[in-house]
Amino acid sequence: MTAEPNRPILPWPWSWWDRVLRARYTLAVPAAVLFGLVLFGYLTPWPALGAFILLCTGILVDLDELFTRRPSVPVQEIAKPLVADWLIESIIAGVPDPVIVLEHEGQVLAANDPARVIAPGLTRGTPLWFALRNTEVLDAVRAAAKTGEMQRQEFMQRVPTDRWMEVAVVPLALPESIAGRRDVVIVTLHDLTPLRRVEEMRADFVANASHELRTPLASLSGFIDTLQGPARNDEAARERFLAIMKQQATRMARLIDDLLSLSRIELKAHIHPTQPVDLTAIVRQVADGLQLLARERGVEVAIEAAADATQVHGDRDELIRLFENLIENALKYGASGARVDILLRHEPGDDGTQAVVAVRDYGPGIAPEHLPRLTERFYRVDTAGSRAQGGTGLGLALVKHILARHRGRLVIESVLGQGATFTARLPLISAELPAESKSSTKTV
Repeated sequence: MTAEPNRPILPWPWSWWDRVLRARYTLAVPAAVLFGLVLFGYLTPWPALGAFILLCTGILVDLDELFTRRPSVPVQEIAKPLVADWLIESIIAGVPDPVIVLEHEGQVLAANDPARVIAPGLTRGTPLWFALRNTEVLDAVRAAAKTGEMQRQEFMQRVPTDRWMEVAVVPLALPESIAGRRDVVIVTLHDLTPLRRVEEMRADFVANASHELRTPLASLSGFIDTLQGPARNDEAARERFLAIMKQQATRMARLIDDLLSLSRIELKAHIHPTQPVDLTAIVRQVADGLQLLARERGVEVAIEAAADATQVHGDRDELIRLFENLIENALKYGASGARVDILLRHEPGDDGTQAVVAVRDYGPGIAPEHLPRLTERFYRVDTAGSRAQGGTGLGLALVKHILARHRGRLVIESVLGQGATFTARLPLISAELPAESKSSTKTV
């Protein structure tokens, strides 16, 4: 007995009654034979009844249809969603941004690893708001499911740290051939924190630069008005005001020069210098050039250099600028100690033997809370004192960027009342690091 391919499948028990009606003539023949055998004494009634039941079972149960045609419809219907879920999970697993796929009703269907980092409570089959309690995201999901249009929304996440995020919610109808007419909502999160921080840094930089330029400009403008007015014929006032104007103009020139230098170094940050230069010669040249400032401040400069060669790959002009800033800062802000020591030596580092140039002053020192921020642009421990010394607030920022371009680093150590030490570390040419040596100093 074979199944008819186009015959409709009837619900139980009607399907079995339909089989009995179709097989009534087939069942009548063995029933008559068994009855005759029992009647003439060849079989007892109970074995005959058992044989008749087995025969009926074999005829009524179509094994071919039982294992192939009848289960085909429900297996396909079950397999489509399973295959769709597997495809969705495989696709979003390779996406670097957090992605969450929801059922149309808002239950979580799938989520990739970055999404679980943001919302560890994401679990398949649970509502999204159990794991992500953010009104902007939930409102965007509801609006997308209701309107069928993509929704975008920015929001800020304050726990565990401040993060700016953008959510894009896209409703999507999966093809019937894949999922059997299944509607889903795809939620994609994009981290805007680096962009926002860069924007804040840019805004702070412009504000600080404008402020630093506005102060000397205001002084120049005021003195010009005074010289053109009340002090027009005052010889002593004119000489005094012109000296101040020159000082302010010099300050503006230094600031503009530092800004341009910083911009040029940032543009070349990814290009490492390849020209070999002698670090000892550069440090001695810079120290000799600052001897006049040292005598004015009453500071003695002592240099102790290693006998070994200290050649590094570097840009000579940038390295001169680097050590000018370090030594000049020591002379200005550590003048009360009356001494500045400059030490050149070799030390093992993470990437090989390094040339180490330490500039130490014996001044008032720097409080620990200021150390991590000293290399920020326009950051000053003492704003009034720095401006009085002619500082622009960009010196250590320049030092940090020059060292970064030269694959070096800056280490700052200080104890209040005992001075400060600024150490520049640069990789030596063709130097190798001993396997047992490691540097343990803290980098700022």
